[in-house]
Amino acid sequence: MMTSLAEKATTFLSLHQPGNPVILPTVWDSWSAKLVQDAGFGALTIGSHPLADSMGKSDQEGMTFAEVLGRVREITATVDIPVSVDLESGYAEKPSRIIEGLLEAGAVGFNLEDSVHSEGGRLRTPREHADLVAELRAAADATGVRVVINARTDVFLRQDTGTPQERLESALTRMRLAAEAGADVLYPVGRHEPDVQRTLTSELPLPVNAIGIPDQGSPAYFAELGVARVSFGPFLQRALTEQANRLLAAWR
Repeated sequence: MMTSLAEKATTFLSLHQPGNPVILPTVWDSWSAKLVQDAGFGALTIGSHPLADSMGKSDQEGMTFAEVLGRVREITATVDIPVSVDLESGYAEKPSRIIEGLLEAGAVGFNLEDSVHSEGGRLRTPREHADLVAELRAAADATGVRVVINARTDVFLRQDTGTPQERLESALTRMRLAAEAGADVLYPVGRHEPDVQRTLTSELPLPVNAIGIPDQGSPAYFAELGVARVSFGPFLQRALTEQANRLLAAWR
């Protein structure tokens, strides 16, 4: 099992190529995961928001870590491709427990954001977030599996963190520190204008994750901006919800 996970982790990391982005449709259960695999995608990610919605919970750690791992197990039992998980801010778990639980559930990567939901949503300081990334890197490396750490910053989502230029500079600082700490991918989350996205991909030292909307844009659009990874956050589930509502409306 561990050899298989190690191979999946190595494969997953190799898919992150600036200018040739891996597209990771964001799923929430076994049905959506199998849909993505059968459509021919080479990997996928489990999103916290759609996962919470599918369980009748709230995003921002309205689920427990155990509940998340339970759903991850169901998904990894259904698909063979590498699976990454949005672990929000870590559910206040110890780094060793996060890595242990993730691998036991069959996933080989995770997102970690710098908003601390268990503490009122405060932003970790840049150094605090980097230190946590470093602890997670050490815990992962001790297992022999190159777990893919996608370090995320929420600075662009927080209007209270300064002007747009100040938020950009803050994001660059936070992401550079996370890279030095052992992250594999950097995720300055938000819908960015092309010039901002190009600045992020050109000035950051690691592959950059961008968020896409399924019925807008294209892989070529993100490739031209130097992006290495595209995920959908809650937007695939929302697009399917809209389509389902159109179908159901005719039967009311």
